[in-house]
Amino acid sequence: MKSPAEETASGNSSPLSGKFLEHATLGHLGALLILASWGFGGNAPWSRLAVAGWGSLGILLCLAGGLGRGREGRQRLVRWLWPFALFNLLVLASTLNPTMRALTLDGSVLFAKTGGHAHVPGSARPSLTLSALWLFDAMFLSCFNLAMFVRRRRFLRVFLLVVAVNALALAVFGTLQKLTRAPGLFFGLVPSPQQRFFASFIYHNHWGAFTLLMTALCLGLVAHYALRSPRGFWQSPAFVGLVAVFFLAASIPLSGSRSCTALVLVLFVGAFLHWVVHVLRRNAAQSRSRLRTLTAGCLALAVAVGLAYQLAEPVIEQRLATTREQLVVMRAQGGIGSRAVLYRDTWHMARDRLLFGWGMASYPSVFYIYNTQTSPADRLPVFYYDAHSDWLQSLAELGVIGTLLLGLHALIPLLSLRRRPRGLAAYLLAGCALVLLYAWVE
Repeated sequence: MKSPAEETASGNSSPLSGKFLEHATLGHLGALLILASWGFGGNAPWSRLAVAGWGSLGILLCLAGGLGRGREGRQRLVRWLWPFALFNLLVLASTLNPTMRALTLDGSVLFAKTGGHAHVPGSARPSLTLSALWLFDAMFLSCFNLAMFVRRRRFLRVFLLVVAVNALALAVFGTLQKLTRAPGLFFGLVPSPQQRFFASFIYHNHWGAFTLLMTALCLGLVAHYALRSPRGFWQSPAFVGLVAVFFLAASIPLSGSRSCTALVLVLFVGAFLHWVVHVLRRNAAQSRSRLRTLTAGCLALAVAVGLAYQLAEPVIEQRLATTREQLVVMRAQGGIGSRAVLYRDTWHMARDRLLFGWGMASYPSVFYIYNTQTSPADRLPVFYYDAHSDWLQSLAELGVIGTLLLGLHALIPLLSLRRRPRGLAAYLLAGCALVLLYAWVE
């Protein structure tokens, strides 16, 4: 079997050649990311269906490419995808053990707890579980193909540049939409179920998480080109990358996402310290040069922060006022308010089926049984579609075993790294870590 380099050199373009798999993977995944981001962030029924349908091509590509590359390809599939296989078996098994039964009352559909078999995987809504599993598999394997088949770093950097340009276009689009006070998505063409929408994303916190990762990507590209380009900073793509970083980062407070605003500041502090260390090492013998460079960098950062604040000042002031009001309520209640009750009720839901959970995508169907919060206006129950903590919701839906298998999807590839990630890879991993941290509270 030829190596990827040999296949490239020979110009082999057969359906399973390294060159074909690289091009097919990058083209397919790039289209998937653009579709998901512009399609309401994947947060609408039609966009989820479109993402799952297009992503299914990634499933076929993974199987055909992995199995068609002989023993080495099959070994790599087994080595990296055994948690994926076990996770799918667990979720599929849960659909054979329904834990809820649909009842029709006065034209409304209600769900009653039947329990099922308590010590084996179960699902409250098997049909929703299968749909969610299809979407998960399609997205995961489409992204997995990037690690499986792309060998040339130049191709990978071009792909990441395309992803960054798409994010920048969304940020500019969302900024213009926000500044013109559009009443809905796409400048009012599409009504939004959430008042705090941004760009094509229905919910501002979803935009915040997406943009936090994209900002980390752009900072990584800036660091890569700034440190490696022989033409210097101003003649390299690094300066254009900083412009993209500014618009992406400024769009987070403009959208009203408070948590992601704090997290992007953490990201900037880390990037700034990385730059300071680089300057001190590079100009170790030139104290005046170091001082000028550091002073210019600090001034540029201060100007950028000031401009971002001016751009988002009304939204920032509004969110600060809301935060102060919430803090007053929390002090009066002696806790963190309704969010603490939500987490407690979600934990009670998870505790009752701790090993395997209530089934993938089951949270909104089951949680109403455990929900103890009511509206102060009419004493009616407050409906929660999500737990506002991905970690707790995963525990409630998938149990301890399913959540561990889900974590191994990322941990296994990380453990296979032969050296410590640096440069662009380190920034990407930092962005992923911040999103995982954010998932504790959203």
